[in-house]
Formats: sequence, structure tokens, C-alpha cells
Amino acid sequence: CLRLTHACVLLGSVHGDRLTVLQAPEFVSFQKGDWPVSGETIPDLVALTMGFSVKEDLSWPGLKAGPLFQRPRANVLVVVRGVDSLALPQSVASYPLENPVPFTMDSVAETVHSLFAEDTPVVLQLAPSEERLYMLGKANAVFEDLPVTLQQIRARLSQDGSVLASLPLNSLSRNAEADLLFLSEVQVLHDITALLQRHRHLAKDHSPDLYSLELSGLEELSRLYGQDSPQYRDATAILASVLQKFGEDVYALYGNNAVVEVVTVKSFEAPLTRKSRSILESKQISNPGSPYNLAYKYNFHYAVVFNIVLWLMITLALAVIAISYNLWNMDPGYDSIIYRMTNQKIRMD
Repeated sequence: CLRLTHACVLLGSVHGDRLTVLQAPEFVSFQKGDWPVSGETIPDLVALTMGFSVKEDLSWPGLKAGPLFQRPRANVLVVVRGVDSLALPQSVASYPLENPVPFTMDSVAETVHSLFAEDTPVVLQLAPSEERLYMLGKANAVFEDLPVTLQQIRARLSQDGSVLASLPLNSLSRNAEADLLFLSEVQVLHDITALLQRHRHLAKDHSPDLYSLELSGLEELSRLYGQDSPQYRDATAILASVLQKFGEDVYALYGNNAVVEVVTVKSFEAPLTRKSRSILESKQISNPGSPYNLAYKYNFHYAVVFNIVLWLMITLALAVIAISYNLWNMDPGYDSIIYRMTNQKIRMD
């Protein structure tokens, strides 16, 4: 599954399933350490890096609280299946991943869309292996030319600007199905960066973007050739290099104000089934989970907004009562300068 959203990118590596923060601005303070992070808490972790509140406190020492009025412009999360570590040469921090259950960024995407609906932030999810594309906001216009189906991506590999011309394929074949799936995912990463460079205005607006990608090409290569095969080793080296450059490019495009993360998992503990649709074929609605354009039933900011409105109305009501009471009991001769001046004038006459 591949997703994109403003201003954060995450990448993962090292032995065992890992979450590796490849890029992050200074005000998003990841602490160096070996604290394990649970797979099911990754959506909450991404939400916190983007400055959003979460329903349950995340008692994890790897992320310090940041400034209240600063948030990254984008968060890019890349999930790589089929490998427990990648040799990423540069990273901010890396943490072991435990309980690697399948997860989605739907809750974060819903928060971004509900809080910044008028600014139409970029939300992109893409899974090349499953031919799944989900986009919201400005992503509809920016990424409408992005190849989605495997047939489209393979056709893109034969066009000008293809990654085949620059990658050292070595043992990988241009004709094998598994090899083409892996190369197709690399091509998608390249095309996303190219489209963002063409639409640099996305990185300058006030709404955060979210990108989420799930790559399973290595998993297919491992299943077909084995992990000791030259094809798997060559693909692992290519993907590590491509992800490193992808993270650096996205980080630079957002003015060094994005979080880039990579999650590497050998395999998920349970299969994930979810319904998906293509936004290219549907209208934008306020609630992407409802076909009837209904409002969200509940938002965890409701309690805050309710208290602000409630106490403001109570304060205004008490102020009106107090002012009305004082006006009703006012003595015009003593309390009003207008009546006092008029009374003196009458006496003089």
C-alpha cells in the first residue's frame, strides 16, 4: 500500500524488523535508543510527529514532545515487506519493531482531511502489487498521471526516463514477473518524486501532506528465488539506495520540514484485508468512508470544541444578565451623566 500526505517521511532498517527515521526536522525530536515500538502504534506515532493528538497516550520514550505551533509539512511512511533490515547509510534514529501486525494510516488521513478540508491537503495511498490507489485533496490533480495498474507501470518502464536506464540490474531480469514487480515499485518512487518536483507549490501551503507506501516486491523475490539468491541481494541493495535518495529528495522538496520513515518487516503476523477504491473515479466527499456524504459521527476534538463553546456562551449570558440588572436598577439622577446635566438645566431655568 502506498500513501502520500504533507510533510513527513519515515524509513526503517537494521537486524530484525525495524522502524527507521530517515529524515526529520529539528523540532521533531527522535531520541537515539533501542526502545521497541509496537506495529499497531505506528499510526499514532505518525499522528504525533505531525502535531495531532491521539486517543490514547503513547508511553514511548523515543519521541519527545515538540513545540506547540510547529508541525512538519509532510509525513512519508514507506513499508517494505519481505526484509527485516535495509542497509540505509544515513538515518536520524532506528528502533526495533515488535508485534508486526498489519496497520493502516486511515485514522491519520481522516484527521488531516477533517482538520484541513478547506486547504485540500495531499493524501496519497498506493499499493502497486495490488493495483490499489487512494487519493484525496490536491493529490487528484497532481498524481492523476501516476501509473496505477501493473500494466501501466510496466509500460512506463519502457518509456523515456525509466529507471531501467540508470539502475544496475545485475542478476535481475526485465522479463521475469517478480523482477518486474520490484522494478515497477522502484519506478513509482521515482515518478512520485518527479511529480512533486513539478508541483513544488504543494510544499508551501499550510496543510500537512501524508504519503503512505507499501512495497512488496522484495517479498515476491524472496518467495521465488530465496533470500540467498543473487536476485534478492541485488534487489535489496537497489531498494536501500533508492529509498535513501527518495527520502533526501522529499525532505529537500519540503524545505527540510518533513518526516521520512521506513518500516521493514519480514512478514506480518496476520493478513490485512481492507476495502479500497480509486478516488480518480469518485467525487471528493467530507467523509471518505461514507457514500452518502454524511458528516463524521464523532471527532476526538469534539470535547475541546464543546467546552470552548459552552463556557463562552455561559460567560456571555452572565454578562448580559448583569448588564440588564444594573440598567434596570439605575437611578437616572445619580447614575447617568445625561440625566444629571438635564436636571441641572431645568433647575436653572
